[in-house]
Amino acid sequence: MNAPVLVLKDSLKRESGTKVHHGNIQASKVVADVIRTTLGPRSMLKMLLDAGGGIIVTNDGNAILRELDVAHPAAKSMIELSRTQDEEVGDGTTSVIVLAGEMLHVAEAFIEKSYHPTVICRAYIKALEDAIAVLDKIAMSIDVNDRETVLGLVKSCIGTKFTSQFGDLIADLAIDATTIVGVDLGQGLREVDIKKYIKVEKVPGGQLEDSKVLRGVMFNKDVVAPGKMKRKIVNPRIILLDCPLEYKKGENQTNAELVREEDWEVLLKLEEEYIENICVQILKFKPDLVITEKGLSDLACHYFSKAGVSAIRRLRKTDNNRIAKACGAVIVNRPDELQESDVGTGAGLFEVKKIGDDFFAFVVDCKEPKACTVLLRGPSKDLLNEVERNLQDAMSVSRNIIKNPKLVPGGGATELTVSATLKQKSATIEGIEKWPYEAAAIAFEAIPRTLAQNCGVNVIRTMTALQGKHANGENAWTGIDGNTGAIADMKESKVRIKKALLCGESIIWDAYNVKAQTFKTAIEAACMLLRIDDIVSGIKKKQAPGAGPSKPTIETEGDADNEQILPD
Repeated sequence: MNAPVLVLKDSLKRESGTKVHHGNIQASKVVADVIRTTLGPRSMLKMLLDAGGGIIVTNDGNAILRELDVAHPAAKSMIELSRTQDEEVGDGTTSVIVLAGEMLHVAEAFIEKSYHPTVICRAYIKALEDAIAVLDKIAMSIDVNDRETVLGLVKSCIGTKFTSQFGDLIADLAIDATTIVGVDLGQGLREVDIKKYIKVEKVPGGQLEDSKVLRGVMFNKDVVAPGKMKRKIVNPRIILLDCPLEYKKGENQTNAELVREEDWEVLLKLEEEYIENICVQILKFKPDLVITEKGLSDLACHYFSKAGVSAIRRLRKTDNNRIAKACGAVIVNRPDELQESDVGTGAGLFEVKKIGDDFFAFVVDCKEPKACTVLLRGPSKDLLNEVERNLQDAMSVSRNIIKNPKLVPGGGATELTVSATLKQKSATIEGIEKWPYEAAAIAFEAIPRTLAQNCGVNVIRTMTALQGKHANGENAWTGIDGNTGAIADMKESKVRIKKALLCGESIIWDAYNVKAQTFKTAIEAACMLLRIDDIVSGIKKKQAPGAGPSKPTIETEGDADNEQILPD
């Protein structure tokens, strides 16, 4: 007889055993199938309706999954993978979902045969270690300063994106931006902070070809008094402040009781003297431009305009940090602590321009900027949003190359090489782990198979031909040309890379970091989902109006196992 188990009816439900594994695998396959068609340069686009009623047209895996509203916990976990991949390396967001979905799909057969999930996971982890070893073997180092090679790599990584039709434009913008903000850490290491120091400014209007990287900063502000202050200054001396240039207001409501009329005038004079003292302290350093994150009073504006100084107020903290990095200034919290070394003299030009209906301030032509702005122009907001998403991916790829300058072949060639090597190695593995290990090797073929499907070629013939070429672990550079679907050589030597670039041939490479992260994330996530054998839900059902709280009921263990996690 089954032992009684206490279950809180309607508030605690559980599902366990093989049924959970099947549910998780099915949910993961559904998520993978949603974005499978967006892999490769001939991929389909998805039109999404976001929560605000806007429309997003994209083929970026992370952007699509971000808008999905799913209820199943395993599906939510899969969507999280794409976000992790995007934050970590910025590319491969679709590949990681497709690969993780395939890893779970091939594991389903073993679950049905009563293989223990721990055995499957152990085989998968062993396959992952061997796959990374294969990557290290076929990877090729490049010179980061060789712009042609880096341009070719960035182009092949964003060749699957919507903006690939605009040629080298996005790749050039990405390489220029990441080169500017790169900081040497010593010992040959460079740090590139894309989020902090590269601002992407989207201005509708004009052509996409008008987009450019500014050696400095651009922000949506005008000077405080346009008629009295200069809008163009060459080689400006810039002071950056993080304090208000106005009389301090009390945090609480303050009441002042004045008996004589003269006292009111004294009070006003004290305020004016306070602001005058602050302005004198600032003007002592002969600045041409004063920028503050806080407010600026009319009186301070008067003193500045009288001295021929331009002023900008209420600037964002992030923009202020970028200006400091670009022109070499130091943000000061108190005007009385100003020093000559705090004044920024690195900028070549300050100018306010009107673009469309808005005024934009430019601090550009900086000597050694460590921050920059990418100005994107285009006919519509939807196009600009997609270009920005593609540019972020391109900058991430460029950053990866700067941090770890190693390449692996693209177009599914790497996955086929890994698959062939693991199949050979599976013959040497003893015991029950051999079969899941071999299944993991077959799962890697999902990437080239999906590329072939999206190109519209005969998948079986193409895959058979590719498997034949990779059978002995040779021809590691043979993969699928994503544009034509033809079997192509991905250029095995640096000489051929340069020759291909000069001749305009299609070369397909991936960054080592992206590929390694894709494999690690996909397999580790698949192992995590396979280890889940129980789902406990603490979500309460809505009760009818006037119904009292439900009482705990005792059920047998068998009844508890038969509960469904989702309501019908």
